[in-house]
Amino acid sequence: MKNLVDLIGRILLSFIFLYDAYDSIFYFKATKDKMTIYGLTWNQDLLLAGAIFLLLLGGLLVLFGYRARLGAVLLLLYWVPVTFIVHSFWNDPEPERRLQAILFSKNLAIIGGLLMIWANGTGAYSVRRILATTRVRGT
Repeated sequence: MKNLVDLIGRILLSFIFLYDAYDSIFYFKATKDKMTIYGLTWNQDLLLAGAIFLLLLGGLLVLFGYRARLGAVLLLLYWVPVTFIVHSFWNDPEPERRLQAILFSKNLAIIGGLLMIWANGTGAYSVRRILATTRVRGT
């Protein structure tokens, strides 16, 4: 049961990042406009391409359980700074502060999930484990 729950958790967690990558690719211009609003004006194309790379690679590594710890670190490299830049509720006016505090807390919970993957690795249902336990028969 633990391994099944681990797999479901990895699927749900990776979906957040894979969807974010999809959204950033298909709404590239709108994402760059949003970056400008948050003060990220230096070399936006490079920053956005790097973010998409981290999201895709990290999300897929976590999803498939192959080098999931590396995937978690890649996602943390993206998610931690974005959380503090986008959801800086302490700078927002009172009507918006509550929502941004909730979104900030949600992102902290996601960071906690990534740290759990980094600390514990994956369960039995992972590509890495399948490859390690598969025996190749001689012909």
